[in-house]
Formats: sequence, structure tokens, C-alpha cells
Amino acid sequence: MPNERILIVEDERVVVRGLEYGLRNEGFDVLWAENGQRALALARGQEPSLILLDIRLPDMTGFDVCRQLRREGKRQPILMLTARDEEVDKVLGLELGADDYVVKPYSLRELISRIRALLRRAYGEFATPTMPAAINFGRIAVDLERLLVYRAGGLVDLTPTEFRLLRHLISHPQRPFGREQLIEVVWGYESDIGSDRTVDVHIRHLRQKLEDDPANPRWLVTVRGAGYKFQP
Repeated sequence: MPNERILIVEDERVVVRGLEYGLRNEGFDVLWAENGQRALALARGQEPSLILLDIRLPDMTGFDVCRQLRREGKRQPILMLTARDEEVDKVLGLELGADDYVVKPYSLRELISRIRALLRRAYGEFATPTMPAAINFGRIAVDLERLLVYRAGGLVDLTPTEFRLLRHLISHPQRPFGREQLIEVVWGYESDIGSDRTVDVHIRHLRQKLEDDPANPRWLVTVRGAGYKFQP
């Protein structure tokens, strides 16, 4: 997808200058928001391909921005940036719908690698699907061509990462996957968040959105000592 547009949400201008320079050299278009309200406005009006979202902002937290964007149905990847390396922050970002998490200081090369991986998995890998056009189970219908999921006829709002995880599991029915395997296939690299918590949180989100009884899942089941599988 040429000329992907990246929205940087960061209030420190010196940090933004370095990011802008590096991203533009890699062929990206760049937008900048210095606070949460500006970020929301640009995300709504400019439809960036990916959002680099700092947690500490002058008017609201990056968590608030992420929560609002997901409530509005914005599905583009969100890569959260923070100077803190606390597990509670990582978990909260995931719970609100972030796709990945990078702790400052980070190298520009690593960050661009993360961005490209998220963009490739959010957009590029679905350009030529090799699976059937749709998969149905119970009251769930997964449209693999239009990247949509329906439950009892109503549209289910999944993030790109949630869709990729669901797509991988349902394409291999009854096959258990460990968390490290899912990280490698769905994320494409070892996330800073930690594989166990990353996968567990996204599985929980899928169960809440798709299962009639998320506490006792029928479709996305835990395989003790192995990980997770799709049980048709």
C-alpha cells in the first residue's frame, strides 16, 4: 500500500522531528498531533493507516485516545509509545485495543520495523486471501474477503489484530497453538508486551465479542498446557 499515512501523537516536538524525518525517509506520509483532542480530530478526518500514540499527553492520556478511537470503530493499528515499562500500563493498553507497545528509548530502525509489520498484517496480507470467502460457525459469520465479522446478523467490531488472530485459528480447526506460535504468526515478531499476556488479552476480547458465554467458551477454547484452538 503506497504512501501509508502515519499519525504521530506526541507532545515533545524534538521527538516528533526525529520521527518525522525517519518516517518520511522511509516513504511514509506523516501527520502530527500534539495532544489528544487534535489526535482524535485527525484520526476522524484524515484516516491514517497507523497511529503512533504516546501515553503521556497534556490534555488526556493515550489510553483515553485509544479507548475513544476503538469506541468509534476506528480499526487502524495503534502502536503505543511510553517511557514507562510497567506491566499494568502494557495490559491496560491491550485491554483498550492497542496492537503493540514500544518502550522508550527505542531505535528508529526497530520502530520502523514494527510499523511495517503492523501495516503488512493489517492490510497487505489480506489482499489475496487463500481461504474460502466466508466461514460460518454457530451464529458467527466471518467474511474473509471484506474482513468483516457478524454475530446473529449484527456487525462485530474487531481490531485488525483481533481479526488476524481469529482468522488464523479458524483456518486451522482443532489444531492447538501455543502463545509463542501465535505471536510469531499473528504479530510477526516478539512483542515487547510479552507473549503470554498479549495473546491472553486478545483471546479474551474475542470471546467477549463472539461467545454466548465468554467464561465457558464454545468456539475459542483453551488447551491445557498447549495454548488455544478453534473448536468447530
